[in-house]
Amino acid sequence: MPVFTDQMQRKVTIADFPQRIVSLVPSQTELLFDLGLQDQIVGITKFCVHPKALCATKTHIGGTKNFHFDRIDALKPDLIIGNKEENYQEGIDTLAKKYPVWMSDIFTLDDALQMMQQLGEITQTSPRAQVLIQQIKDQFDAFVLPDQAFSAKVAYFIWRKPYMVAGSQNFIDEMLKHCGWQNVFAHQPRYPEISLEQLEAQLPDIILLSSEPYPFKQKHLEEFQQACPQAKVLLVDGELFSWYGSRLRLAPAYFRQLLNEVTV
Repeated sequence: MPVFTDQMQRKVTIADFPQRIVSLVPSQTELLFDLGLQDQIVGITKFCVHPKALCATKTHIGGTKNFHFDRIDALKPDLIIGNKEENYQEGIDTLAKKYPVWMSDIFTLDDALQMMQQLGEITQTSPRAQVLIQQIKDQFDAFVLPDQAFSAKVAYFIWRKPYMVAGSQNFIDEMLKHCGWQNVFAHQPRYPEISLEQLEAQLPDIILLSSEPYPFKQKHLEEFQQACPQAKVLLVDGELFSWYGSRLRLAPAYFRQLLNEVTV
């Protein structure tokens, strides 16, 4: 059987054509469906929601950080696909003792495209993967930023109670850079907890409230507007900032819409 090196530089021996795939990451689940692997996908997490109709037909094996090992065992997978950030090491280590577990580790757009290429090779769907990769490249290459974007300071919130934002060393920060925005918390790693006082001190021009993992709603806009009256506060689609699979095809058009909204 062929040996593949995953994005964590682990050597993984995988069957020539995996027939029973468990996906532990929502964005990668959607990618696998878009690669035409709906018959091979047998297990997904409860957070895997796209495409809705197909996800409803698959076995849920728990959350991204809470696996039901008995359900996974019952599925008898010949390939499990996870991600370093979204899954938990203890659970991955347990699964890797019994099954081939291929892990992604994604910080940049190039990392995401490499993941797609490699999963295409592993699942023998390279032609479809290359089409998706080229579509995403074309969309990002055609994405022209307005001049005003380069001076905008942005805070991107992912959680409330406690407040948590996107710092550096994550895919959201990468997407903010593609929008030409300056992440005011880029001096902190990953997803720091902050206070409203710390937010005020950064004087952001734009505050983005994500739809996931915390589902910010219209009712939350006022608390941030009071803290930073100079800022534009917007609800944003978190999937289009943090999902690094085939949904990236939709991201540039969405970013263009947001930029038009904040630069009017």
